Amino acid sequence: MTIRSELYENKHMELFVSGRLDTASASAFELELNRLIDGTINVIFDLKGLEYISSSGLHVLLQTQKLMTANKRKLVIRNIGGMVKTVFEMVGFNTIFTLEE
Repeated sequence: MTIRSELYENKHMELFVSGRLDTASASAFELELNRLIDGTINVIFDLKGLEYISSSGLHVLLQTQKLMTANKRKLVIRNIGGMVKTVFEMVGFNTIFTLEE
């Protein structure tokens, strides 16, 4: 799994996530994510390159959503597709997160 980030006017961070977000990579993903989004107002996840997500990866995204909401910040997920989109729909994450095509 890889993460590429872009910061726009210190107002929002766009994170491009690719590869597999599974048990083996979830902890490192969470640490990197917390480092990257600290202090930003809004976060956009671009999951176009994400091929697989496990329950561990879903947990990290859910925890991030809770943190953002508690701090009155916005989290958006865009370009979700394939198996990842199916998993989101199966567990109801499509109703929890703001999704953009």
